[in-house]
Amino acid sequence: QVQLVESGGGLVQAGGSLRLSCAASGLTFSSYDMAWFRQAPGKEREFVAAINWSGGRTKYADSVKGRFTISRDNAKNTVYLQMNSLKPEDTAAYYCAAGAYGSSTDNYGSWGQGTQVTVSS
Repeated sequence: QVQLVESGGGLVQAGGSLRLSCAASGLTFSSYDMAWFRQAPGKEREFVAAINWSGGRTKYADSVKGRFTISRDNAKNTVYLQMNSLKPEDTAAYYCAAGAYGSSTDNYGSWGQGTQVTVSS
C-alpha cells in the first residue's frame, strides 16, 4: 500500500529554517503530483505548496510564497519542503500528500502521518 513518511520537523526560533522530507513507497512516485499541507490546532488543514510529477510546475500559498520552496527527487521517491524565514504562525503539523496537482485536499488521495513544526518567537 501507499506509504508517505514525513521527517524533519522540530522546534526552531523565528527567522530560522527547516527542511521537511517525505519519503514515498508503494506507488509509482514519478507519476504523482505531490503537495504539502499544514494544520494548526483548532484550524482546518490548509494548502502550503504543490509540485507536479516532473518538478516543472509549482504553486504556493500566498502566506509562504518567497519563503518556502517545494522540490522533489524522483530517483529517491522523495519530496522536500525547504522553509526559510519561519514565523510563529507557521507552527503546525505538516503533511505531505500524493495525488493530482492542485491546492485542494480533495485532489489528494494519499497522506502521510504528519511532522510537527513549532516556531518560537
